[in-house]
Amino acid sequence: MKLGRYIARKTMWYLVALVAAVSLNFLLPRLVPGNPVDVIVSNLTRGGSITGEQQKQIYDSFVTEFGLDQPLWQQFLTYLGKVFSGDLGTSFGSYPTSVNTLIGDALPWSIAVQLPAIIIGWLLGNLVGAVAAFRGGNWDRSVFTSSLFLSAMPYYCLSILLLYGLAVVAGVFPVGGAYSLGETPSLSPSFLMDALSYYWLPFLSLVVVFIGGQAVGMRSMAIYELGGDYVNYARAMGIGDNKITQYIFRNAMLPQITGLALSIGTLVGGALITELVFNYPGVGTLLFTAISNNDYPVIQAITLIITVAVLVANFCVEIVYGIVDPRIRAAATGEK
Repeated sequence: MKLGRYIARKTMWYLVALVAAVSLNFLLPRLVPGNPVDVIVSNLTRGGSITGEQQKQIYDSFVTEFGLDQPLWQQFLTYLGKVFSGDLGTSFGSYPTSVNTLIGDALPWSIAVQLPAIIIGWLLGNLVGAVAAFRGGNWDRSVFTSSLFLSAMPYYCLSILLLYGLAVVAGVFPVGGAYSLGETPSLSPSFLMDALSYYWLPFLSLVVVFIGGQAVGMRSMAIYELGGDYVNYARAMGIGDNKITQYIFRNAMLPQITGLALSIGTLVGGALITELVFNYPGVGTLLFTAISNNDYPVIQAITLIITVAVLVANFCVEIVYGIVDPRIRAAATGEK
């Protein structure tokens, strides 16, 4: 019953958060100055071959088609209906391409470069941080200093340094892009090998910073747990160091698991600047282009995906915490 109440309370709060997020997701892009239809009309009428009356007709037709002539509340209801039916709308900036198509083309690139970086960085970072905490001494000081430096470095700074040093100066890797000009994306071995040469710099710029952040966090948690009363008590009871290490590592891992879940939840837009630096055709680049063009449907779709992913990740973590640690469950339900 305690677990059921805990899950019910968390579900209710996250549903409220989802409703608020969906509402803000609709309103915030419309607060950006400018009208996306102006951009479309200016692109279509570039060259001056269309008269002012024809421009007005084109403008009115696009306003009507996109529903921008409707009251805001009616636009919101239309937006909700399309979202829950899986229709993310039509792009303003890439009309008449659907938003589903644009995100479907960009999402695999973001997942391919970010998901391996997050998982590998998490595993290596936690391993390095735990070893540093247990060994101490000069090893701990050197690991902590280097990890702190890497974790404090923004992704885009390391991206620029790697791009300049390894691509521009050394010429080891290609300069920007995701594959060579003239290539068509496919699953053929030749294309995959070509794309892999463009893959390493964005991957390295993400995984190195992530290793540093995870190492700092794991080291701090492990040192905190090493000074816990239960560790001293276990040693006094004659429990072996290997068993105590298991207890310490398990307790220190809880915040790290939260970080992993949140990182996976935000991977869609987590490397926006990195993708821009390398001109990588992921969701971050797509979002930046959409913001530049006031492309409401694309902005709404990407931010909605990010929001839902973060909420789902948080919800899953809290449920797992409630199952694993009865203290968290008791505190949330107000029981003793």
